Amino acid sequence: MKVKVISRNPDEYLRETKHDIHKVQRNFDPALHPFEAAREYTRALNAVKLEKVFAKPFIGSLDGHRDGVSCIAKHPKKLSILISGAFDGEIRIWDLPQQVCLKNFVAHNGIIRGIAYTPKGNRFISIGDDKTIKTWNIKEQEDCEVNEPKNTILSKTVLNNISFHGKASTFATVGEVCQIWEESRNTPVRTIEWGVDSLHDVAFNPVEHNILASCASDRSIILYDIRDTDPLRKVIMNLRTNKVCWNPMEPFIFTAANEDYNLYTFDTRNLKHPTNVHMDHVSAVTYVDYAPTGKEFVSGSYDKTIRIFEAGKGHSREVSIMIFKAPVDPNFIIFHTLIF
Repeated sequence: MKVKVISRNPDEYLRETKHDIHKVQRNFDPALHPFEAAREYTRALNAVKLEKVFAKPFIGSLDGHRDGVSCIAKHPKKLSILISGAFDGEIRIWDLPQQVCLKNFVAHNGIIRGIAYTPKGNRFISIGDDKTIKTWNIKEQEDCEVNEPKNTILSKTVLNNISFHGKASTFATVGEVCQIWEESRNTPVRTIEWGVDSLHDVAFNPVEHNILASCASDRSIILYDIRDTDPLRKVIMNLRTNKVCWNPMEPFIFTAANEDYNLYTFDTRNLKHPTNVHMDHVSAVTYVDYAPTGKEFVSGSYDKTIRIFEAGKGHSREVSIMIFKAPVDPNFIIFHTLIF
């Protein structure tokens, strides 16, 4: 096998002093272009850069949704199962290794705002713009042709997101207020307010299960303890925070995806300043999720890039550029980082 190697000798293009004349690359063979070597080197350099940009994180795409994907949920026990909800109210259950849809059905009238698994993974709860909270049994959905929820709760307020407790049958929803629910009851067991117009994201701590964080419309990040009647702390950012995610290995660390193109990692023991600012996105950051090891996290942005960050560093180590066919693509992409 013949291998061609492109190399450059620094003596051929660097000057010893600034007063020396620049050396001009020249090929005296009339059959070849005089700058062929320089052009070929530039092409090879660009090819290496593009290969690094497009190669590593991308695996494939899951096709089937007729409208844009609004939310996804990972199975707490199986990395091969994923659930996605769309803007047309449809839910699809996916097998990631096979890249096939196991089941699809219309769950809500309008946009599905959030999906959350129970700790055992045998049921999941979905919320939508129709102000309903529906509990679904996974086994029944896979076996039956008629898709009926196990339980349906009509909420009095608008619902924007949902998060499930890591151990108990308790979940939290946010909208106009933060509400704590029990699976066995059709009314919230507690309502927690802190003078904001609306909340758009909520996340339970995966280690300290009674702690949760939410993002509010007044640019704040609010911390709650469901054992108390009042919120714990509030952090005011310069711009709105779109998503918050807890580190699964360090329960006092969380990362927030912000509208100012950056991600901020905070330590709950000292919320005056972030412990790290993660840069590289060139538009609003909309999503963040940690790896199970807690050493890396993935982020998505309006700049159509998905970046992988090391938790302790301020710049991304990998980037994937996505070319969408529409403002919200009806397909979504599988990455190695999706198991995060």
